[in-house]
Amino acid sequence: MGNSSDNETTLLISHTTPPTTHLKFPLGLVSESVRPYLELIRLEKPTGTVLMFWPFAWGLTMAAYSSGLPIGNYCVDLVKCLIGAFIMRSSACTINDIFDRKMDAGVERTRNRPLASGRVSVFAATVYLLVQYGIGLAFFSLTVRGLALYVAFFQLLPIFAIYPLLKRVTHWPQAWLGLAMNFGFVTAWVATTGDLNINLIGAAMAGCWFWTMLYDTIYACQDIKDDVKMGVRSTAILFGTWIRPLLMLCGAGFVSMLALAGYLNKQGPSYFILSVGGTALHLIWQFLTVDLEVPTSCWRNFNRNGQLGWIVWGGLLVDYLNSSGVI
Repeated sequence: MGNSSDNETTLLISHTTPPTTHLKFPLGLVSESVRPYLELIRLEKPTGTVLMFWPFAWGLTMAAYSSGLPIGNYCVDLVKCLIGAFIMRSSACTINDIFDRKMDAGVERTRNRPLASGRVSVFAATVYLLVQYGIGLAFFSLTVRGLALYVAFFQLLPIFAIYPLLKRVTHWPQAWLGLAMNFGFVTAWVATTGDLNINLIGAAMAGCWFWTMLYDTIYACQDIKDDVKMGVRSTAILFGTWIRPLLMLCGAGFVSMLALAGYLNKQGPSYFILSVGGTALHLIWQFLTVDLEVPTSCWRNFNRNGQLGWIVWGGLLVDYLNSSGVI
């Protein structure tokens, strides 16, 4: 009888004790009270910061190649770009979650976010956001001047505040995000050259816009069923059965605008072979491997776009180092 009772107790405990949740780095390094604030800025999900960083890095490297920026200055500016991208992405995630907390609660993938789950209050998140804005304003004021400073402020403050509101009124929030995510290119170019090259910036921004449309539409495919239920609009819903050919069109637009921007900046062979050619091959691979009806496949593809940035930057960097006499 004793053994039977022990077995029953063990069985009861196994059914009532929740399994230990594996925490992504660095969430396990902080207390439970701090953890929601790191989740709010998606610190455990770096792909968003990487995607924000690449336009900064591309703009800086094209400008460095064009203007003959010394390698030491380039390295310092590249670190500044990474910090700026992190600040931008963190505040963007926070304001997005403040606006979307009720919608997020009705979507399976997002219902455990700090605001949607009630682990962080709206007041606390707003104070947290204001602190991030203060840090961002101070950082950009210290690191960039003139027109580049106003461009950075525009990206930091109003442009990301508008994005979550668009999900309620149009199926094209990704189109606005295509501008919001990529203004770092303009900031980096203008800060380095002091020149507002409309043709080159226009071509580069158009290419980045197509790229964001591609990866964020695929990202939105994860939540189509829940989004329809909650009244959230997206290009993933709008495109419907045309989604794959339209995404391929976005990919073609991205590659074409990369080539045009390179031509306007008088880039060398390394850029056109590695950056433009490599991007085309990577996108073909993406289209052959992604399953738009499987959320895990969409998430994996989204992360691959963060990795794609290395290809574009690689060709730019080789050209720049070659022009600088380093290689």
